[in-house]
Amino acid sequence: MGDNDRKLNVDIAGAIAKLDAMLKEFNLKQDIFKIMFRGKGLEFDGYRDFSPDDDAQDIDWKASSRSGRTIVKRYKEERDLKIMFLVDVGDNMVFGSTPKLKCEYATELTAAFSHILVNTNDKIGFILFGDEIKEYSNFKSGFKHFNRFTDLMKDGTTYGGTSNINMAIDYAMDYLDSSVVAVIVVSDFLSANEETSKRMNLLSNRFETIAIRVRDPLDLSLPDVDEEVLIEDIRTNEQVLINPRVAKATYEKYTFQQGLLVENIFKKCDLDYLDLTTDKDFVVELAIFLKERLLKR
Repeated sequence: MGDNDRKLNVDIAGAIAKLDAMLKEFNLKQDIFKIMFRGKGLEFDGYRDFSPDDDAQDIDWKASSRSGRTIVKRYKEERDLKIMFLVDVGDNMVFGSTPKLKCEYATELTAAFSHILVNTNDKIGFILFGDEIKEYSNFKSGFKHFNRFTDLMKDGTTYGGTSNINMAIDYAMDYLDSSVVAVIVVSDFLSANEETSKRMNLLSNRFETIAIRVRDPLDLSLPDVDEEVLIEDIRTNEQVLINPRVAKATYEKYTFQQGLLVENIFKKCDLDYLDLTTDKDFVVELAIFLKERLLKR
């Protein structure tokens, strides 16, 4: 990003349309979040007869066998379903070796994901963090709130500072109450450390937590070329020459250990997570992730 006033190169409408089409292809309902978080978002309210509009996966076969007819569980909907997006907007996200910077990729992903909620009249909140909390918005429904969220995400001036995910989790724990159904954390998690494990554990014990890790291929590996490569900080225009082959082994050892640390945090906290890299379209991966999560409910 040559200057802080430049808008990011994002196609939010396109990302939303592609995810909506993929959800239909995967036969996933628009009220997917209500189903995913049924344990906290909906209250069981007895049974009703199965109808042609119902998903066969919703049939309670044990209860159907006892009653002699095909029935599904009925729920009382909590219409103010609240989901918080905790999104990394540190300088580390303003980086990329593919057509999309990590922040551009994360913006399209988060916009498409949160749009599902807006369509079902539920409430989203957001915490945008770098080295400090950049923006905090309480839970609201409607497209005006959604547009404010996405406008901030695609604005270059939103980004800055060294990402501090531990601070962001502490902030969320202080401000979010028990009415919150879930927290979705979107970051490259490059700033995660052993302290992050304790905080993620506290967060996931209090709220349903989903982690989405967005990385650039260069966050994992350097290219195998024996020539100097010019790397530029797109915010400061500072440039440095490196030889990837010389630094490759040391760099990849570090990135492997850091990646493993983060995966172990997710597994230790027993939370669902999605690993993405910016050289691959997130739409299919996200749809598969959502379907697999539904099958586990």
